[in-house]
Amino acid sequence: MNLNQLYYFVALAQTEHYCKTAEMLSITQPSLSHAISNLEDELGTILFEKRGRNIALTKYGKIFLEYATESLQILEAGVKKTKAMNSEHTGIIDIGYIFTLGIEFIPRIVRAFLSASPELDVDFRFTVGNTQEIIRGLKEEKYDVAFCSRREKEQQVSFVPVAEENLVVVVPQCHPLAKKAEITLAETAPYRQIFFTPSSGLRPTIERLFTKADIQPDIAYEIEEDSAMAGLVAQDFGIAVMPEVPILKYLDVKTLRITDPVIERFIYMAQVKDRYQPPVVRKFISYCVTIHGLEVRES
Repeated sequence: MNLNQLYYFVALAQTEHYCKTAEMLSITQPSLSHAISNLEDELGTILFEKRGRNIALTKYGKIFLEYATESLQILEAGVKKTKAMNSEHTGIIDIGYIFTLGIEFIPRIVRAFLSASPELDVDFRFTVGNTQEIIRGLKEEKYDVAFCSRREKEQQVSFVPVAEENLVVVVPQCHPLAKKAEITLAETAPYRQIFFTPSSGLRPTIERLFTKADIQPDIAYEIEEDSAMAGLVAQDFGIAVMPEVPILKYLDVKTLRITDPVIERFIYMAQVKDRYQPPVVRKFISYCVTIHGLEVRES
């Protein structure tokens, strides 16, 4: 069974006349008769019966017509949807991004893109997760583009830096270090630390920071999400090295600038190499690179 047979069958059911249907479909009458005969053979039943000079659907033809019509309608809807998603001016962009970007960065960059492109009719779908989950979803085609940490040994994925994120030491307001405005990382050595989980894209960066300072951190807890980490710090479960995210302004914590060692923390736009992207996705990626792309200095 093929699509042509279904189209021919539905058309013939509407006209109830072989000659008119063949003319409408721009095929010969023998070709139409042959297609319907093959369809009947495959289904093991008779779909049409003669009624004078015309034909009419049999009981089984009427049943099959319901399913054939519905199938073609669904297919047509899929064709229209796919074409719309791949047009120059309309479509859907699926974005995956890490927790720290959800309050300001992603809403700001998406709003700026839409404001800069009023001719586009684009819907965005947003998903939040850690870097490991986001990269996996990107490779599984759940997302068109992702914003996350860079992961080494991801040969399928390209990473373009689009933002720099400050790392700070966060302590409770009642902590001995809270009287300071800036510290060296060495000054945190005596205190218990709250770390990101190993699946977090930030974990390797923070580990490198402690390695540079020649410190073995006393890790009391591991947590995946930055606002949860800040909440634990506020309740004096430990101190943390984490991004300077907006939620810190609203908690009972103090943020301290790290003066030594200095390390750059970048947010990357990630996409799968050599994968087809619809026009609106390409425009969004181009916008992010043009407006927000950064030059990363080698350390």
